[in-house]
Amino acid sequence: MIAYSVLQEWLAQRGHADWANHIQTLIQQRLQPEFHGDFAKWQSALAALPVIEPDSIDLNSAAIRVGHAAQLTPNQRAQLKQQLQLLHPWRKGPFDLFGVYIDTEWRSDWKWDRIVPHITPLTGRTVLDVGCGSGYHCWRMAGAGAQQVIGIEPMLLYVMQFQALQFYLQQPQVQVLPLGTADMPAQLGLFDTVFSMGLLYHQREPHEHLRALQQWLRPGGELVLETLVIDAAHGELLIPAGRYASMRNVWGIPSIDKLLSWMAECGYQHSRCVDVAVTTVQEQRPTAWMTFQSLEHYLDPADNTRTLEGHPAPRRATVIAQSPG
Repeated sequence: MIAYSVLQEWLAQRGHADWANHIQTLIQQRLQPEFHGDFAKWQSALAALPVIEPDSIDLNSAAIRVGHAAQLTPNQRAQLKQQLQLLHPWRKGPFDLFGVYIDTEWRSDWKWDRIVPHITPLTGRTVLDVGCGSGYHCWRMAGAGAQQVIGIEPMLLYVMQFQALQFYLQQPQVQVLPLGTADMPAQLGLFDTVFSMGLLYHQREPHEHLRALQQWLRPGGELVLETLVIDAAHGELLIPAGRYASMRNVWGIPSIDKLLSWMAECGYQHSRCVDVAVTTVQEQRPTAWMTFQSLEHYLDPADNTRTLEGHPAPRRATVIAQSPG
């Protein structure tokens, strides 16, 4: 298990010792076999990872790279691949561990490349990544110079994937915690930059999510929000009666203007849309590391501009805004 002592010390130094103790208690509760039926399997996979000291690490490559293939014997390579595949499905990435290429469902590097030219440089900043999955973007943030990156992720499997990667990356300034947004304290005011990517449309109350993100920012801090949007030609707000692209929990997809109005209603300043991109089956797709259905199965086979349910196909916008201060 990855130790969180560095994070606890960092929080305590900034006047948040109570929260540090609280999250340590939550972490201890959730990283237990009774919290998930597959936990023992995941822990066994982590324990069986071959011990290899990487000769180099690259946090700035499209596939976050650890070491080189020449460092592994054939047996070590087979063992590494076998244990990592026990943590299937791998959603966010890609990663390259000693030549074992984890080809994840999402080409998360494409999203990063769209976003990073528009954000305030991360050098020296404290960053929160909400719903971070395996931590791919957290490491990219660290590679961009962030001083401290905290990711929160309620899906325990993805936290286990982070721990497998951190076993080799050993970047103490990057931590992924098995927490959801409800576990975060109000009025934290700690982070220079908060990322919320792919979450807003899963919120029954989007204003509550936006206000919570603002509470975790320092005054004048920056929110980077990436979410599904609809073209204004389809209206202000799509509220699916059933599923959207086979997802059950999509509560509302706004137009860009509607999204910006929500930001203003929540008190954000200088909100602007910096990127809009249609999600393609090249960016999100099944792979050997994510063998379940993916975007290609959720689109109308006769018209890929529509979902199976007849809604506009996924397109994503990135909005950047500042908290008041």
